[in-house]
Amino acid sequence: MAINPPVDATKTPEWAALQKHYDELQSEGISLKQWFADDAERVEKLSFDAGDLHFDLSKNLIKPETLQLFADLAKAVKLDERTKAMYTGVHINNTEDRAVLHTALRRPVEDEGKYIVDGQDTVKDVREVLDRIYAFADKVRSGEWTGVTGKKIETVVNIGIGGSDLGPVMVYEALKPYADAGISARYISNIDP
Repeated sequence: MAINPPVDATKTPEWAALQKHYDELQSEGISLKQWFADDAERVEKLSFDAGDLHFDLSKNLIKPETLQLFADLAKAVKLDERTKAMYTGVHINNTEDRAVLHTALRRPVEDEGKYIVDGQDTVKDVREVLDRIYAFADKVRSGEWTGVTGKKIETVVNIGIGGSDLGPVMVYEALKPYADAGISARYISNIDP
C-alpha cells in the first residue's frame, strides 16, 4: 500500500510564506555580521541538541523565524507521518509502489525479525549481503581475490552518476588516511541526466 496522496510542498500556503520570508531577507540585505551585532542571543536562539549531537545554525543565512516557517511547512506536508511510514516499510515510493529500504542498512542486528516488509526480513537480508561484501573486501585486500592477470588488485574503478559517484568519492577520500591495503580508486562519471 502506498502513502497517498503525494504532496507538492511548493503548492502549499506554508511554502508561499517561506518564499515571502526569503524575498524579505533578500530585500533587506543579508548580513550575518549585522545579524550577530543586532541579536546577542542569536547563537542560543539557533542552537539545539538532539541526542549526543549539538547543532548551531547561527552561522547560516537564516533567522529564528525561518526555523518556524520550515516547521510549519513540515507539519503541512505531514513530514512526521511520512517519516514514520518510511521507517516502517510503507510503500512511500509512489512511482514504483514500493518501500524505500535504505533505512534497513542502519538498523542494528538486534532488529532482525522486527522489520518485515512485503514478507521479507529486511534487516536479516541486509546483514547477509553486508557479510558477503565484508568477505569479498577482505579477499580483495589480502590478495586472495585477484584480477584477470592473477595479480593482486591495486586499482578499483567506480562507475557512477550522481550519488553513485559522489558517495563513493566522499567515502574514499574520508577514509583514505586509514587505508593500508595499497589499493587506489578511480572514478568514471557523467552528469546526472
